[in-house]
Amino acid sequence: MTAHYDALETRDHGAREAELFSRLPEVLRGAMAAPAYAERLRGLDPASVRSREALAGLPVLRKSELPALHKASMPFGGFVAAAPGSFARLFTSPGPIFEPEGRQADPWRGARALFAAGFRPDDIVLNTFSYHLTPGGFIFDASARALGCAVIPAGPGNTEQQFELIEAYRPVGYSGTPDFLKILLDAAASSGREVSSIKRALVSGAAFPPSLQSEIKARGIDAYQAFGTADLGLIAFETEAREGMVVNEDLILEIVKPGTGDPVAPGDVGEIVITSLDSHHPWIRLALGDLTAALPGTSPCGRTNTRIKGWMGRADQTTKVKGMFVRPEQVAEIGKRHSALGRLRLVVTREGESDAMTLRAETTAGSEALREEIAGTLRAVTKLGGTVELVRPGALPNDGKVIADER
Repeated sequence: MTAHYDALETRDHGAREAELFSRLPEVLRGAMAAPAYAERLRGLDPASVRSREALAGLPVLRKSELPALHKASMPFGGFVAAAPGSFARLFTSPGPIFEPEGRQADPWRGARALFAAGFRPDDIVLNTFSYHLTPGGFIFDASARALGCAVIPAGPGNTEQQFELIEAYRPVGYSGTPDFLKILLDAAASSGREVSSIKRALVSGAAFPPSLQSEIKARGIDAYQAFGTADLGLIAFETEAREGMVVNEDLILEIVKPGTGDPVAPGDVGEIVITSLDSHHPWIRLALGDLTAALPGTSPCGRTNTRIKGWMGRADQTTKVKGMFVRPEQVAEIGKRHSALGRLRLVVTREGESDAMTLRAETTAGSEALREEIAGTLRAVTKLGGTVELVRPGALPNDGKVIADER
């Protein structure tokens, strides 16, 4: 597989950045027609946001906030100017969070991911994501049909009927969770059913550890991973290079320090924040709560967009200490008040029968006076006492963890 979906995937990185940020002001202008964005972005001149630096100055909208916002202003929390009837389908996800599907071709941006996984026009795809109320099934269904594939809308479960469909239609592709693919293959092997037509797969929605990857490969299926959400569709996907995931086109991906909207240093682990350029339903700096890190350089497959390592855990590390919540943004605030500090990690343990906190802080300017100042800031910000340990730069792991609950 050496071909690409289109020329956009291999264009100069600078040209892509220029094109995305030339479109962003108009998207912002449209977003501000919705009351919630109008309030959040009050006083903003959209024409001034033409760079990553300018975008980083806008407020982050956390996905964890959406259930309450949607409940307060049904159905989309005031973040969509268009009427619900202007969309093609209307879904809900746990929370509840309400998600609309656009009427354009490939509304979830998934055709590129399928193409990168080896799917081609006229392939038959067994889609086992759920079609009931949530958008998962329709995300992969619409993406495959946009690529020119025929789709078997199987959904999950009922393996006996799945075998009948597979034997009748001989699908070459599978989309669904890696777990259900293994269930299908195990059940087919134990019952003597024929599923050998399936040669490639695009999996998502669950962990796909190396052991399972090897097992699926040994059974003759070339499986690739994709990372997406019900809000945005496919955000990044594996390619034949098998070196991280390439970010999808038409999305601006930022990686920020958990609990903030501040970009991390290149290569550092942080929270994924997405701005989409869909004028019908734009997302402006939506913080997903998922951690990742960017990879340096360009993918050997020839695609030039940013690559990420994939899903690396959750950014929402809020924990309760002595009956009070301590949040990543509070740790970030401590760092902002002391410019000499690098990475921070608040370690929560038990001492005897009581909770205890230790703030580990990287710095080259270690002194007892600085340690005492930081301890005072820790108490002022969290309203809880704790010890401070100053460590050399690089002593803390680059894993995006701001609060480590070790109780």
